Amino acid sequence: MTPTYLISAKELEIKMAQGSKPGEGGQIPGHKVTAEIAAIRHSVPGVPLISPPPHHDIYSIEDLAQLIYDLKQANPRAKVAVKLVSEFLVGTIASGVAKGYADVIQISGHEGGTGASPLSSIKNAGTPWELGLAETQRSLVMNQLRDRVVLRADGGMRSGRDIVIAAMLGAEEYGFGTIAMVATGCVMARQCHLNTCPVGVATQDPALRAKYPGTPEMVVNFMLGVANEVRAILANLGHRSLNDIIGRPELLQPIDLADYPKAAMLNLSEILTPADPTGTQPRYHLQERNNREDIPLDDQILNDTEEAISKKKSVQLSYAIRNTHRTVGAKLSGEIARCYGDAGLPDRTIQCNFEGSAGQSFGAFCISGVQFVLTGEANDYVGKGMAGGELVIKPALTASFKTHENAIVGNTVLYGATGGTLYAAGRAGERFCVRNSGATTVVEGVGDHGCEYMTAGTVVILGETGRNFGAGMTGGTAYVLDEKQQFEKKYNSDWVKIEKVAGETDIKNLMALIQNHAAYTGSQHAEKILANWETFLPYFWKVVTPPPPPLPAPVKLKRRAASRRGRRR
Repeated sequence: MTPTYLISAKELEIKMAQGSKPGEGGQIPGHKVTAEIAAIRHSVPGVPLISPPPHHDIYSIEDLAQLIYDLKQANPRAKVAVKLVSEFLVGTIASGVAKGYADVIQISGHEGGTGASPLSSIKNAGTPWELGLAETQRSLVMNQLRDRVVLRADGGMRSGRDIVIAAMLGAEEYGFGTIAMVATGCVMARQCHLNTCPVGVATQDPALRAKYPGTPEMVVNFMLGVANEVRAILANLGHRSLNDIIGRPELLQPIDLADYPKAAMLNLSEILTPADPTGTQPRYHLQERNNREDIPLDDQILNDTEEAISKKKSVQLSYAIRNTHRTVGAKLSGEIARCYGDAGLPDRTIQCNFEGSAGQSFGAFCISGVQFVLTGEANDYVGKGMAGGELVIKPALTASFKTHENAIVGNTVLYGATGGTLYAAGRAGERFCVRNSGATTVVEGVGDHGCEYMTAGTVVILGETGRNFGAGMTGGTAYVLDEKQQFEKKYNSDWVKIEKVAGETDIKNLMALIQNHAAYTGSQHAEKILANWETFLPYFWKVVTPPPPPLPAPVKLKRRAASRRGRRR
């Protein structure tokens, strides 16, 4: 995600999973990833794309709350939704999401479309949306959180009757996916994963896409039909609007299934009993946004840089920073993106110097024209979603420790970055540069899972790495200093190969980046390497990614043989 992408949205959804495949995200097989799709997704053509989960920046409900905060800082006007799967105890999770200040909670049922999912996903689906929705409504009401969030449901909805039932169970918004595609011409050929959809809906092949019969009016007509069905059901029930029935499961009645003895064994009381029998608690959302009371440091920075943004006038500012200051820079970058897009401002138009310990997501979604220099240290998620600009993190001049033996930034640094530069005079934590798609960085050591799923960019590591380096890496370049000669046992040989740095271009690029690192951070470790270049150069490895697989040839359509009736004529 780039700052312009974020700032253009009215709603941003964090998809923890889908009901049709819990624990997994959307999947596009490699042979469907064209150059156009790869460019949009900042990836490599021919390489399969899987929208995580697992989200590498979310390992707890607190991490999820942090991502919600990050997105609201980058785009204060957008609502943030979290998509959950209809599973046992989803209500408890939904309560945590509401306390994490999401605006919308979506409960996804198991009957939704599976698209190009593997068989393992299709055979391990979630539960019906009715079960998860009822549990979530009950949990939110019991915890006095219902008025703070919008509750949404999807997963196999097909009619106005489904909407009315979902409303009675607590939903306020309703998602249609598969049935809307059917309305525009999808014939459910079950060939989404093969790129051979006969009606051009789920294919990237130009010849097949030309056969697509759908029009916007088809969806409009379908939705109007659904709306009229909802109105008719409400009229029969004696209600004027959906709000009258939202969160009122007592209006539902079990069907008498005397011919099916097993049906008598079902206890539907948890679904059909109102969450608040007294009727005193809210049954639907009452506040437009679920925002936390907070005064971010970015508000002051934006006020101080107002003229710099509007007139592209250079400015230098200084701030004290504490670990309670989170996502510093995201709101600034979002405002620049709103004015100028991802092109941002001229280099170093806004230079901010910080001193202290930065909180989470320092420099998140940083954009061109911004330079942040932090003297101190930073927590997790530094440079998350970075698209441009510069981040420099260095210890105080009075620090006596060896930078390459001590951490200066936390976990998941440069996660999903698409550009920009980071110099950090110290070690980084785990999951460094996961899904890096264009950023350049120099650090002095990383933890486990470095450069995982990286697709572009340049990474220089002047120290030790953890295990599983380069897993899923399909693009970009990484240089690793291996003084202790342990890296051969730590990189993921199933995905990448390593070779000594020997080419003239590689040597020049590597030296230039280390020189910049020394100049920006004053790193004594970098200066030592440069002063003894011929000694250290043989200890550098270059991580090499395999070439992407070739894309399949376009489908050649064959004319159908003339029918017997046609031949008789």
